[in-house]
Amino acid sequence: MPDLAPMARFGGFVASDLRDVTTDPAALDSAGFWAVAAGFEGRTVCARFGDVRPEPAAKQPARARWRGPAPADWTSSLDREAYIAGVRRIREYIAAGEVYQANLCRVLSAPIAPGADVDALTALLAHGNPAPYAGTIRLPGHGVEIATASPELFLRRRGSGIESGPIKGTGRTEADLLPKDHAENVMIVDLVRNDLGRVCVTGSVTVPDLCVVEKHPGLVHLVSTVRGELREGAGWAELFAAAFPPGSVTGAPKSSALRIIEELETAPRGPYCGGIGWVDADRGTGELAVGIRTFWIDRTQPGEPFLRFGTGAGITWGSDPEREWDETELKAARLLAVASGEYRGQYRAPYETTYEETQ
Repeated sequence: MPDLAPMARFGGFVASDLRDVTTDPAALDSAGFWAVAAGFEGRTVCARFGDVRPEPAAKQPARARWRGPAPADWTSSLDREAYIAGVRRIREYIAAGEVYQANLCRVLSAPIAPGADVDALTALLAHGNPAPYAGTIRLPGHGVEIATASPELFLRRRGSGIESGPIKGTGRTEADLLPKDHAENVMIVDLVRNDLGRVCVTGSVTVPDLCVVEKHPGLVHLVSTVRGELREGAGWAELFAAAFPPGSVTGAPKSSALRIIEELETAPRGPYCGGIGWVDADRGTGELAVGIRTFWIDRTQPGEPFLRFGTGAGITWGSDPEREWDETELKAARLLAVASGEYRGQYRAPYETTYEETQ
């Protein structure tokens, strides 16, 4: 394992000087600045850092510091045939009334050099695929090495105010978005409303924005906003219990969707589709993204470590199996090209957010 110091990077600031690590999200309501990596299967790592300082993203891509896998080295946990069969199986469950929507995901993997640093990949992604919730969490001694270019807000907290921004519906352009995408978004918004309603003041949960088209590098999304006021006595532990894993990457009803995901997916999602971000317990603020458009280094296998990346699509009765496969390819193509050093598009300036703006 490389000798890389623990650190976290989000929104124009970097955290260092690791003080504590815990798996208990209740610690996020104690004191200090925390980086949070909550895996889809439930493994949560909260790391408290002693030093947080502004550090704008590099002005140029860090290609010299990042050595990614060759494009041909990527393999998928579900190939095209298996994924299409999985979509058809979900449609059978929908026809039987067991679920209304379920996300079907696959994990892409490629061997990588032992000395790879996810923070160098984050710097490269910041220019090749800028995203509002991009960041790094690097905790080599705790099995957490994540570089995310997530466009999706899972949970934002400002005191008792809670906000979530579920994404459902993806296309190359706005013209690609179908009625199925709008229906799926509304369905997941209802699920998120119910999740937040478990821990928010009765009547405080609202939807100020529904199915807004957002443009991101290479594609567009339908995004909605759900807000509420956290009830007295509820904190991060209660929020996690009510809302995790994120509804936009599970399905509805969530319990049925999770059972179907376990049946059909052949690899653990890990940080992908979990919650990734930061919490400032002293200020009562925090921002966790849904762990999509996310890479992580897996050093648990003998030999070379693997770089992993997840991609998926929400399946409804109106889904066309081949189109859903194509959506997973669309979501992955640009990011894999950046990570493999094969991206030939125009590099953009990263999202610029100051630490003060996050408070």
